[in-house]
Amino acid sequence: MMEREGFRFKMRVKRIKVTEDFIKLPTFETKIIVKMNLTILKIVFLLFFLLIDTEVIFAQTKQPNVIILLSDDQGWGDLSINGNKNLNTPNIDKLAKNGVQFDRFYVQPVCSPTRAEMLTGRYAPRCGVYSTSEGGERMNLDEITLADVFKKAGYATGAFGKWHNGMQYPYHPNAKGFEEFYGFCSGHWGDYFDAPMEHNGKIVKGKGFMTDDLTNRAMSFMEKNKNRPFLLYVPFNTPHSPMQVPDKWWAKFKDKPLEMTANGEDQNFTRATLAMCENLDWNVGRIMQKLKQLNLEENTIVIYFSDNGPNAIRWNGGMKSTKGSTDEGGVRSPLIMQFPKVIQAGSKITQISAAIDLLPTLTDLAGIKHESKKPLDGISLKPLLTQKSQSWNDRLLFSYWNEKVSVRTQQYRLDHQNKLYDMTTDPDQKVDVSMNNLEVTNKLKLAVNDWKSAVLVGIKNDERAFSVGHLAFKYTQLPARDAKLEGGIKRSSKHPNSSFFTNWKTTNDAIVWDVEVLEEGDFEAEIYYTCSPENVGSIFQLSLNNQQLTSKVTEAHNPPLRGMENDRFPRMESYVKDFKPIKIGRIHLNKGVGKLTLKALEVKGAEVMDFRLLMLERVK
Repeated sequence: MMEREGFRFKMRVKRIKVTEDFIKLPTFETKIIVKMNLTILKIVFLLFFLLIDTEVIFAQTKQPNVIILLSDDQGWGDLSINGNKNLNTPNIDKLAKNGVQFDRFYVQPVCSPTRAEMLTGRYAPRCGVYSTSEGGERMNLDEITLADVFKKAGYATGAFGKWHNGMQYPYHPNAKGFEEFYGFCSGHWGDYFDAPMEHNGKIVKGKGFMTDDLTNRAMSFMEKNKNRPFLLYVPFNTPHSPMQVPDKWWAKFKDKPLEMTANGEDQNFTRATLAMCENLDWNVGRIMQKLKQLNLEENTIVIYFSDNGPNAIRWNGGMKSTKGSTDEGGVRSPLIMQFPKVIQAGSKITQISAAIDLLPTLTDLAGIKHESKKPLDGISLKPLLTQKSQSWNDRLLFSYWNEKVSVRTQQYRLDHQNKLYDMTTDPDQKVDVSMNNLEVTNKLKLAVNDWKSAVLVGIKNDERAFSVGHLAFKYTQLPARDAKLEGGIKRSSKHPNSSFFTNWKTTNDAIVWDVEVLEEGDFEAEIYYTCSPENVGSIFQLSLNNQQLTSKVTEAHNPPLRGMENDRFPRMESYVKDFKPIKIGRIHLNKGVGKLTLKALEVKGAEVMDFRLLMLERVK
């Protein structure tokens, strides 16, 4: 048979007209009916074998699966493939050896913006994302996500882990293209063992250590969708604090001397981080093994990266700063991509790239046409991945957080103070060369000003209320994180994510959410609370505009604070409790905006309750 490497037909030919006589091919297994001279017969047999070969090629080139693995607060230096001798990450390293490693890949300084940019291909402030809690982490409703695009193309779509781009539908992942979601929508979680999670909006109990649990769910999704193309997004929760990890992983590191350290480092925190990273690597290995077991590895794109720089000072290749900074150490992330037969194993890409490039790159690699209604900031990296690019233009990549902007070119970084660094000779950003390169400095300063004018306008005067009662979704969660306080009520931590309210003592105190009821209806209201026996009996009211629901604390539930028993290093975030759900009745809500308010009408004892969450379930 003639050699046809790379040959592709876009459609299957069922009938071929050669002369007035023809070949009829109902199927490849039926007898070929031929009526023609010998010369034509030879041509027919050649075409027949070509069609058989084409059928084989079709089977081998169906749309590829896509797996996106995202770690949380893992620095570029937290991988052994990047030179860290303190730990061993063989499974992630193997991805690089079997695929491509990006040498200069950039994300944003904190969680939510990076996730939004990966999902949309657009800078986060354009999408309405400017914070990590209290509503500022939400993508605007008119943004089209990677999952939307792949779902439209016929893919099964699932997300398992930390979402952090909106909780209430239609900001919820089930509204943003993911048919299945298991995990949590907040920015961090209070305990990683048997934690309260949600599955498509319903609160459920997790099983075991969270990172392992998420991996189990992801592998079940792969099994369930093995016969159709799928997009699997696994935003892991580690090594973000609280610093928790099973004994198996901690035992290796709790007394381990560190070979590679940094000035100002707390080595005990680092040891916990390294243990969490090795557990993370083990789970990546489990996912890759599942791919092989399902015989899907050859036709699956797998990418691995982190959402920002390291969450504390530790070895990170000497780069300046950590998470939360727009300097190199805060925004440079590992990016590893494997796609057998398309990406050359062991290759490295030195051109700068960013999270905004992932949507156009993945759709391009999967052969999915996506004409965005809004301009993308990212570009497809496929020419670099397939090594077909003869030239590659330099570009500008912007980093933003907390009113600070820096910009990166292939050679330079202009920081938020307008200091210029030559990153090819000074990757640690120690020498300001702005005065010796005034033309470059002024050009980049102008670019930053233009970027601010064009992009930051999307986050000014955010008046988005929290959505309640969308007809397409049964559940609306309203956590303490998203509420405002009146009176003497206090948060359990200054960090809103995963916090709860305490010190609720008087009838002047109130918990308030700015909401928009999207559709009128009746809702079953449920609160998650704790209350000591001596404080049972307080009467409280849930109200919105003219609608009210009154209830009473009738049962004591007084568990202790927990989480510290699993911490390997003291946390800065809130500890947690085993909050109890209790149904408080039904309330009718009219369509419109207002302040959904929870307040006490009568206080029995010293306090009303500690409060974690209000759940509204549509019943009519």
